[in-house]
Amino acid sequence: MANEALRRDTVLVVDDTPETLGFLTDTLDHAGFTVLIATDGEAALDLVDQITPDLVLMDAVMPGMNGFEACRRLKREKLLAQLPVIFMTGLSQTEHVVEGLAAGGVDYVTKPIVVDELLARIRVHLANARIAHGTHAALDATGRFLLATDRRGRLLWCTPKARQLLSELFPAQGDQNATLPPELITQLMQLRQDGAKPSTRSHLAVGGRRLEISMLSSLGPDELLFRLTELVTGSEEQVLQQSLSLTSRESEVLLWISRGKSNREIGEILTISPRTVNKHLEQVFVKLGVENRASAAARAVKTLGSRLAS
Repeated sequence: MANEALRRDTVLVVDDTPETLGFLTDTLDHAGFTVLIATDGEAALDLVDQITPDLVLMDAVMPGMNGFEACRRLKREKLLAQLPVIFMTGLSQTEHVVEGLAAGGVDYVTKPIVVDELLARIRVHLANARIAHGTHAALDATGRFLLATDRRGRLLWCTPKARQLLSELFPAQGDQNATLPPELITQLMQLRQDGAKPSTRSHLAVGGRRLEISMLSSLGPDELLFRLTELVTGSEEQVLQQSLSLTSRESEVLLWISRGKSNREIGEILTISPRTVNKHLEQVFVKLGVENRASAAARAVKTLGSRLAS
């Protein structure tokens, strides 16, 4: 906690004018920021490859690679998509403002720079970036099977659980940061057109496994949130239900227990609460005459092995 309290946000200042660099370095350092500097777009990209800042102050007009192009290249990197870029420019014409925002900038300030205004904008955008990062981190921590795409189906981010499931279902796809299998993109885009309704789901069969996809919400103007659920195959579920005298839901819970899933994960898959999962599991223990989930899982694996092989 002490280390977090002492942490200084890092701002990368990109400008080709020594006077501006000196002025901003002194100003930001006095305001409590750690300051990195680059004198052109190319140098900024090289620096970000080594150190990821919390925010970038980017001069729009520089010799060589201008600020707009440098920002576009930064935003192509998935891990930098949420990095806030504020443009600094003496150009107040509408077309330059539009170009900066279209390149991925979150704001702009005009020269000569008003210090109080600049610091206020920096703090607002740092806070917004922390909220966005915190939301993704929180979703990762829940262990949910969630992913977000833009409106063209390009992957923006996904939770570790979703990435693991996709790698199992589509091993030939490899670890391509922003690429989803075409058949999955088709389903996602169809759901986008149908809208985010609780009853709207799509199903995809992949190598004998069935994937259910549902659209949860729109996180922004170009960010859509989807949930993935692998459906239990009917034959295995029915074998457990008939062989062990279980209810349909109990057999589903037991099947996922045998696959090593936690109560929380099973609840997410079956759209029930972890507490409900635990109640079903208690009944499974009683019916099987076992005392723990390891014994229940072993019984399920043995039952499936003998019945499906016969």
